[in-house]
Amino acid sequence: MPSPTSTERRSSVAVGSKRPNVLLISADQWRGDCLSAIGHECVKTPNVDALAQEGVLFRRHYAGTAPCSPARATLYTGLYQMNHRVCRNGSPLDARFDNIALAARRAGYEPTLFGYTDTAPDPRSRDPHDPHLTTYEGVLPGFTARQLLPEHEKQWLSWLRSRGHADAVSRDIHIPVGALPGEISNNAPAYSRDETQTAFLAGEFIRWLGEQDQPWFAHVSFLRPHPPFSVPEPYNRMFSAADGPEFARAADRETEMASHPLLAFGLPLIGKGGFVYGGKGSIEEWTSEDFAAIRAVYYGMIAEVDAQLGRIWQALKDAGAWDDTVIVFTSDHAEMMGDHWMLGKGGFFDGSYHVPLVIRDPGQPATHGRHVERFTSAADIFPSLCDRLGIAPANHVDGESLLPFLAGSEPKNWRDAAFWEFDFRDIAEGVPERHFGLRSNACNLAVVRDERFKYVHCAGLPPLLFDLTKDPAELSNVAEDGAYMAIRLAYAEKLLSLRAEHLDQTLAYTELTEKGPVSLRP
Repeated sequence: MPSPTSTERRSSVAVGSKRPNVLLISADQWRGDCLSAIGHECVKTPNVDALAQEGVLFRRHYAGTAPCSPARATLYTGLYQMNHRVCRNGSPLDARFDNIALAARRAGYEPTLFGYTDTAPDPRSRDPHDPHLTTYEGVLPGFTARQLLPEHEKQWLSWLRSRGHADAVSRDIHIPVGALPGEISNNAPAYSRDETQTAFLAGEFIRWLGEQDQPWFAHVSFLRPHPPFSVPEPYNRMFSAADGPEFARAADRETEMASHPLLAFGLPLIGKGGFVYGGKGSIEEWTSEDFAAIRAVYYGMIAEVDAQLGRIWQALKDAGAWDDTVIVFTSDHAEMMGDHWMLGKGGFFDGSYHVPLVIRDPGQPATHGRHVERFTSAADIFPSLCDRLGIAPANHVDGESLLPFLAGSEPKNWRDAAFWEFDFRDIAEGVPERHFGLRSNACNLAVVRDERFKYVHCAGLPPLLFDLTKDPAELSNVAEDGAYMAIRLAYAEKLLSLRAEHLDQTLAYTELTEKGPVSLRP
């Protein structure tokens, strides 16, 4: 009798065991160092910490790219940007790719969404007048949307009005009471701690949870701590401008910008309005004190999300579902938060890509409380959930299953470095293309980063190399230093090999023979 295929083996696992509930939670723009469980100087995250105590915390977890749409494409498909090709917000996700929701359906679930996925649909099968083609805030194919919450926040605003906030007619509601539009302030907005967007989505999930009588799969996608940076009491004054570690940055903006052409181009374009509601002009006008004040509010926003996570944990326990639910907590990408004189995400610095990951699997109690120091990627989450549910991805994936870590072992031949990409093309306006004199397909970079060095290869701009043992803040580019030339070459070759190994293998692992197709899924 022939041995079962990989797919057959996985399917038998799914049939032969009780399906768990699955809860995937993403908190937008949460820095990976902002967890008290790993010793942050001031941020307190008791509910994420509690999850980590009953699960596994991955300390060196990295997003695959930035901003939101590209990062989420990696999270949902298990593909690096070089393969899924979602280059920026508004880049369509190719409809041929498998994803976390479609796979969950194959496993017998109805995957249900609370929040958003920022998935621009593939336009090739749609009428040009389809309104779905006017926004990047579409829903990942496969999800049933129970409660959408896109950037305009109209659903939340309507809910606020039903609670007596008659003035909740626009996102002006985020302006702190007593502050002017665009003013940095730690005053509270008009809504309370029980009326945030996070509280709204948590409440919708909890209500839905009460309806479930079969194993379920849910994705709760929180907007916060994504800006605008405004948060109600008590979180608005929970931290002060003096709190937190020293900023990792050059002595001044001019020195920072002089270190690489991409920084010289990009820093002046970061607008205040992306961070403080109603802001005008460039963040170049903000001082060190302004950055520190904004960071204190950001820390408060993290505390607010953590409180709502605690509310969800308790709801699961009250419903008797805690011991049957696999929970994955992570973020799509991180936040520079003043490092290198930047806010937001993008570029090549760690501050944009190091994100939290905690996985709690009640089926693996022996590893609860474990901290993993190996480099992991957002691309690992999709294959990990497929592995846990006993199904196979329908196409090539770049990530690897994290289940061995959850079981207490060390996977063989695990990666020794983090890898991410950033594409800064602008198809609609062509601003960087004109500035650098590059074609769109040369407006990108790729990063390989291990414990000692970080190499950044730009398709059309000079490379960067950081000696992280001497320069953990990434302040000194030694790519042109003769003493580092051999190291630069070695890391360039390492990056080239990595990219070559991760070219799409969907059909490369299939060969037609006289006896028919033979397929291998390593």
